Amino acid sequence: MILLTPGPTPVPENIRNAMATPTLHHRTPEFEEIFKSARDLTKDLMKMDEILFLASSGTGAMEACVTNLCKKKCLVVNSGKFGERFGQIAKAFNKEAVILEHSWDVPVCSEDLKVILKEESDIDSIFMQGCESSGGLRHPVEEIAKEIKKYNKDIMVVVDGITTVGVEKMDTTHIDALITGSQKALMLPPGLAIIGLSNRATLQIEDNCCGYYFDLSKELKNQKKNTTAYTAATTLITGLEAILKQIFEFGLEDFYKVTKKRHKAITKAVKEIGLSIYPTSPALAMVTVSHERSDEIRKILKKKFKVNVAGGQNHLKGNIFRINNMGFVEGYELSWALNAVEMALDELGERKFDGTANKVFTEVFCK
Repeated sequence: MILLTPGPTPVPENIRNAMATPTLHHRTPEFEEIFKSARDLTKDLMKMDEILFLASSGTGAMEACVTNLCKKKCLVVNSGKFGERFGQIAKAFNKEAVILEHSWDVPVCSEDLKVILKEESDIDSIFMQGCESSGGLRHPVEEIAKEIKKYNKDIMVVVDGITTVGVEKMDTTHIDALITGSQKALMLPPGLAIIGLSNRATLQIEDNCCGYYFDLSKELKNQKKNTTAYTAATTLITGLEAILKQIFEFGLEDFYKVTKKRHKAITKAVKEIGLSIYPTSPALAMVTVSHERSDEIRKILKKKFKVNVAGGQNHLKGNIFRINNMGFVEGYELSWALNAVEMALDELGERKFDGTANKVFTEVFCK
C-alpha cells in the first residue's frame, strides 16, 4: 500500500532501522548525547530560541501551549478541525476564548484579528494554524504575527505548525510558540510532539507554570540539561536525530525546494485532468482536490491501486481528497497515484484515461 495521507507519513527504511537499535535507558550519558544532538538539529530546523520534546501527539503540545501561555483569555482562529480543537482545549481548562469562525478555504488576515483585539482588550494570547490541514489551507501566520506584535508585543502568538514545519521555510521572528509533530514532514511514527519557544514565551512559562505532566517550566529546566522531567520517547528521539541528519545532509533549502516543486507538479497534473483545488491559498503540505465523488475515488484508489489518500471532515466529508506532499515522497509513487486518480475518473465515467496526469506531473517535476 502506498501511504499518501497527510499524516502519518511513511517512515523511511533507514530511519526504521535506526529506531530498531537496542533501546537506551533515558537517564544515561549515551541517550543524553542523542537527545542533545536531536535538540540542536531541531533548533536549526525550527529557528526558535528554545525547543521542548513531549511524549504525546501534537494535541498534547496544543494543550500545553494553551495552559502555559494563555493566562486569562485567548483568541482562537477556527477554520477547520484543528482550530476548533484549540477552542475545545481552552474550554476544557476554563480559559475564556473568543472564537473567530472562519471559512475553511480562505486564509484569515491580521485585520480580522485586530478588530477583535480592539473589542476584547484583555486577550493575552492568539492560537492559529500555519496549515489548517482539514482543508489544506495555508494561513499567512508570519505576516499576522508581525502585525499582532506591532499592535501589542505582549500578546503570545501560538502557531500550530504540525503540517508546516519541515515543509517550507518559516519566518519565526514574531512567533512565540511553534508546534509540530513527529508523524508529518519529519517522517516518524506518531507519538512525539515538539514545541519551539521564543525567549519571551520561556519567561511567561516560568511565571505561569501550571498542570503536572504538561508543566513546560519543569520540562524546560530538565531539557536544557538534555534530559526530561518524565520518561522520554527514546526511540522516537533516536529516529528524530537520524531523520534530521538526513535532511540536513540533503540540504534544508533543497528539501524545501523539492517539496515545493512536487506540489506544483501534482497541482498542475490534477488540474489538467479537470479537477480543482479546494483552498484559495493552498498549503504545500498536501494537494487538496475538490470533487463531489471523492469518497468513491478514494475507495477505487485503495482497493484497486493500493493507494491510500485522505478524505474530508464535517461539511467537506465526501467532497475533497488530500494527497500528501510532506517528507521524502518518491516521484514514482506520485506518478502511480496520479495515474490511479485518472483511472478512477475513467471507471466512474468522469473522464477517459489517456495518461495526462502522469505525463504532466513528470514534465513539471523532472524538468
